[in-house]
Amino acid sequence: MAEKEGSSEDVAIAEIEKKIMEAFEVFDHERNKTVDVREIGSIVRSLGCFPTEAELHELLAKVEEEEPTGYVHLEKFLPVMTKVLLDRSYQPIPEDVLLHAFEVLDENKCGYITKEDLVKYLTEEGEPFTQEEMEDMLSTALDPETNTVRYRDYISTMIVDES
Repeated sequence: MAEKEGSSEDVAIAEIEKKIMEAFEVFDHERNKTVDVREIGSIVRSLGCFPTEAELHELLAKVEEEEPTGYVHLEKFLPVMTKVLLDRSYQPIPEDVLLHAFEVLDENKCGYITKEDLVKYLTEEGEPFTQEEMEDMLSTALDPETNTVRYRDYISTMIVDES
């Protein structure tokens, strides 16, 4: 019986590794099993993990070469990321916490935040967004007609379905 359990666990690990390799390959533009170190955050997030910048730097320290080359090799990334997924590390923030965060920023309690206010909060407070991150977020969050973010609608697009 224990042997059968081990084989189903092996299958689960093989499926996780396949997912990781597929995500890695999207960013492996040279097809040489390496990616630019700046792509690791995108790969990790595409796999449903949402580390902070500090956690991402810790992860990078584990997968980069001793002498940093600016590239990460699949052979170093795969075991580290497999463990991250098996341990369910870097889980997304729950919907109610996201909603509360937006409500705090919505001083007038009107259900939306203006583009100007959102840019100010996310680039000047806490762990600031980069220009690219801000543009990515606004491209999906911003209502182009009103130049606002209706945060309940936006949150519903961000929620990861765990089923």
